[in-house]
Amino acid sequence: MTSLAVIVGSTREGSYNRALGDLAAASLAAHGAQVTRVDLGVFDLPLYSAALEATAFPPDALKLKGIFAVQDGLLFVSPEYNGSLPPLLKNAIDWASRPTGDEGLVALTAYRGKAAAIMSASISPFGGLRGLMHLRQILSTVQMLVIPDQVVVPNAHAAFDAAGALKEALPASLVDMTAARLVAVARALAA
Repeated sequence: MTSLAVIVGSTREGSYNRALGDLAAASLAAHGAQVTRVDLGVFDLPLYSAALEATAFPPDALKLKGIFAVQDGLLFVSPEYNGSLPPLLKNAIDWASRPTGDEGLVALTAYRGKAAAIMSASISPFGGLRGLMHLRQILSTVQMLVIPDQVVVPNAHAAFDAAGALKEALPASLVDMTAARLVAVARALAA
């Protein structure tokens, strides 16, 4: 079975991106994936620094990297902070990219050759698109194959109903299409 993790770059109570991540996780499971939800808020990840890495690699960074490493693919759901991704998510990506044990400097065992998908919900009319452009670049740099499909949910404050479902059919269908594509690509890459 294809294993995929859903990583949401928000810890805010009532986060629209958490709601989007829930919908994406359900869709991934419906398409046959084994889904692991990753709550970045439970990891004690100091800001990345080479000095800290050299002296005391954080145990939670090692744990997060281990979770990523056993997946066939990753789905990132990110809010947009000032036209980019939030520091919480960037820091997590950075820590999981670092070599551990006897790995070489560019091993990238948490990412290399795996499929990724990206989504965002924002109260802006752009739906987090500017942040996703940065996220796509970062994930490509760590050697992930980021599928072309992506989801943006603009005006997120009015996009979800009380049960957390998307009110409009178009973004809901895009979540499902993107989930299906991620499962298919991750499965093919893992074969």
